[in-house]
Amino acid sequence: MLATLASSITLLWLGKVLDHFRIAIVAACVFTGLAIFCLAMGKADSVPALLIVLYGLRLFGQGMMTHTAMTAMGKWYVAARGRAVATTGMGYHLGEGIIPAIVVVALTVVAWQSLWLIASGLLILLVPVIFLLFYQERQPGTEEQKKADAGHQWTRKEVLCDSAFWILCLGVLAPSFIGTSHFFHLIHITEYKQWSPTWAASSFILLAAMTITWTLIAGWLVDRFTARHLLPYFLVPLGLGCLALAASDHHYVLFLFMGLLGISYGIASSLFGALWPEIYGTKHLGSIRAMAVAAMVLASALGPGITGTLIDNGFSYNSQLWIMAAYALICALIMRSVSKTLLGRTN
Repeated sequence: MLATLASSITLLWLGKVLDHFRIAIVAACVFTGLAIFCLAMGKADSVPALLIVLYGLRLFGQGMMTHTAMTAMGKWYVAARGRAVATTGMGYHLGEGIIPAIVVVALTVVAWQSLWLIASGLLILLVPVIFLLFYQERQPGTEEQKKADAGHQWTRKEVLCDSAFWILCLGVLAPSFIGTSHFFHLIHITEYKQWSPTWAASSFILLAAMTITWTLIAGWLVDRFTARHLLPYFLVPLGLGCLALAASDHHYVLFLFMGLLGISYGIASSLFGALWPEIYGTKHLGSIRAMAVAAMVLASALGPGITGTLIDNGFSYNSQLWIMAAYALICALIMRSVSKTLLGRTN
């Protein structure tokens, strides 16, 4: 939790580099930084070393890797921004669905330390590929550039004074907080509800499938109706999933929860990839998105810590699920009001 909190704070500062340097340069540095910390993870042999390594993995992995990709899509595309964000987001979701299974199989033949060394080597090999792909800097077409430049280009300071941004962050926090808490405590949940670990692990396949499917659907919907129109809906499946998981111990309810979580994950992925440039412009998108991504990383750090502490102090995870469901559904109602406010603006 400490490592993730530290990475979210650093991201507030580091995320701004995308507004000042070429995407290729930033991407190459992110790949190199992640490779270094993957190598260090294979060698970490103390708690302080582990803290530093986890900080680097969180910062350059989930933080800057995702932030760089989504900021690039927001800057390069206008009319097809939703589909561009959805296509890019599929990499993240495919990784969540496939890489754990690959690692489990690989661990039967190699030590876990070796896997981190292999990951580091693969990342280093991809750095030259980045420059090959970016031999020519991407720019929106003339008409799309005019659309992107039209209207007010918000600065970070202006966004911080916008009440709508802070209300939107309430919605950003929910999937990250609830989803990460569920993943961290899945063994505890399976023991509490008397499910088999194999059954619990297999539910991730459904999560990945639903997330990818709804990422693509939401990308098309964003281009068709705008991201602002989708705001009221992305938290409803998450809230219903928490209600189902809290109300029943039947083993099939886990698949229902993971399916609904995947729907919310998928919609949120495309929605928030397109929403920030849509309402705040693209000139300072790197620094603005960095605040939203930092909030997401913060929630993923606090979620397991808070829920785990409550479990240790006798407040069951089942009871917490009722609260999570209420939070998600109340936020969905709030997002409806924010959506109307943002649709009434002329940017």
